[in-house]
Amino acid sequence: MRRPSSGQPPPLPFDGTAIRRLRAQLGMAHGHVAHAMRVSYGLPVRPETVAAWERGEAVPTGAELGALAGALWCSPAELMTVPRTLLEHRLARGMAPSDLARAIGMSGADYERMEARAEWSGNARQTAALAVALGLTAPALLTVTGKEPRLAELLREALGTRWQAYVRPVGALVPVPRERVTAALRQMHAEYQSLMVATLNWGSPGASASDGAEGRDFLDGVVERFWAALRDAPR
Repeated sequence: MRRPSSGQPPPLPFDGTAIRRLRAQLGMAHGHVAHAMRVSYGLPVRPETVAAWERGEAVPTGAELGALAGALWCSPAELMTVPRTLLEHRLARGMAPSDLARAIGMSGADYERMEARAEWSGNARQTAALAVALGLTAPALLTVTGKEPRLAELLREALGTRWQAYVRPVGALVPVPRERVTAALRQMHAEYQSLMVATLNWGSPGASASDGAEGRDFLDGVVERFWAALRDAPR
């Protein structure tokens, strides 16, 4: 069992309430879950530990998460909230590091080094295979591969200048048709420029003192707004 502390990696995005729900559906007590994890997976887990996970007072390790999922007859993903890192997505899929490395055409040592450092350096083919193996959406793929900050940078630049020049570099990061990237950037640019015009006209009839803050909020959430605009873009 791993308890969150400043000297350890961030705990897994674990949903303790899922244990309670699944355990109740199976008619199992904490002791039954602990016994199944001990007998079937060789993990010496105590009933009090299972109860602590449920209450959110502790978080299981990766090995404990897999065993817990097996004891509750569910997938590891059902016991997690939103995975963000390579490790978390792999655990959600219930895959061993060696299996994932094989699926993406990479040596086990290379993959495990990237996972430990949370730094993806695979090539384009391996990145595409990673998305398939882990069932990653486009937003999740950019987060896992560390490209989200670069996307945010490009989007902020596009909103403040000629957005058409950013269709190609944004499209190189985002695996969707160019037409949808174009539509999303056009929409976002128009929305942002409207906010900026309102800010410049502050003091005129109908202007709001909050317009400047709205513009900053727009830029702060630019990546989320981009994914929303992509969802609305014609397919």
